[in-house]
Amino acid sequence: METVSLGQTGTAVSAVSLGTWRFGHETDAGTFEIDRESAHALLDAYADHGGNFIDTADMYGKGKSERWIGEWLSERDREEFVIASKVYWSTREDDPNGHGLGRKHLRRQIDRILDRLGTDYLDLLYTHRFDDRTPPEEFMHTLNGFVRDGSVNYLGTSTFEPRAWEVVRANEFADKHNYEPFTVAQPRYNLIDREIEAEYLAMCESYDIGCCPWSPLAGGFLTGKYRHEERIPDGTRGSESDQFTDRYLTPENYDTLRVVREIADEIDATPAQVSLAWLIAHPQVTAPIVGARTTEQLAENISAVDISLTQSQFDRLSEAKATPSLV
Repeated sequence: METVSLGQTGTAVSAVSLGTWRFGHETDAGTFEIDRESAHALLDAYADHGGNFIDTADMYGKGKSERWIGEWLSERDREEFVIASKVYWSTREDDPNGHGLGRKHLRRQIDRILDRLGTDYLDLLYTHRFDDRTPPEEFMHTLNGFVRDGSVNYLGTSTFEPRAWEVVRANEFADKHNYEPFTVAQPRYNLIDREIEAEYLAMCESYDIGCCPWSPLAGGFLTGKYRHEERIPDGTRGSESDQFTDRYLTPENYDTLRVVREIADEIDATPAQVSLAWLIAHPQVTAPIVGARTTEQLAENISAVDISLTQSQFDRLSEAKATPSLV
């Protein structure tokens, strides 16, 4: 797999990143979406395809994701991989200081993240969300300390809502005090979820922030498993989640999926591969994060790096759904 620069940093990462949020995630039935053995098989397959960019978080699988990655890394050369994790969510029940971006929580979590991963440093540490309780002066100072002491190489921010002004405020403070800024962002972005096009992408470009989007296949909608006015397949998010149905199973989104299918037929690819190829070719995207359940799905997704969209095809996909306007 080809590599690209991690934003404006000097680190090279695979054009597709492996997301591990399902590792150790318990279902309502008490089973794991992806168990330890399957997690290691996915990591093996990703590495065999030339992948080096692994994304996790301290709360994925209640720490199991990091632990299983660490076990897998112990039998490999750590230096061959770029490991990203995240911090924010509560990890200690009923502890008012057990979540957020306060200094106490950050310092506690960095030690536990490194311990579970079995490594001396993280290549990239994201703030999993912004913390309205903690001023950026505090968390940027603390995060900068992690970079200074060698625990972390680069800082990133992963936000559910694309509040660009918060990233700007934090980076302006970092610049003023010669602190390490956020150099990577991890927003939700795909052919359906286009909210960040209103201002967030422009912010990333202005501040030289790399963009590594999550949910590149819109929670599975862009894989092509859903068809307009047909029965929703059993066992899918559409059959189990009203929120998913309301967000994705709309006439407008099906129109976008129709364009994806047309181009997939033109180039003999799958809808998932076309959707990922659009992100890979996007000039403002560094590396989309894929979260496959099986090694077969992972191989299909990774093969998107070999797809070359024409400019006309790229434009048709970009124009299939309108860019949201600022309100």
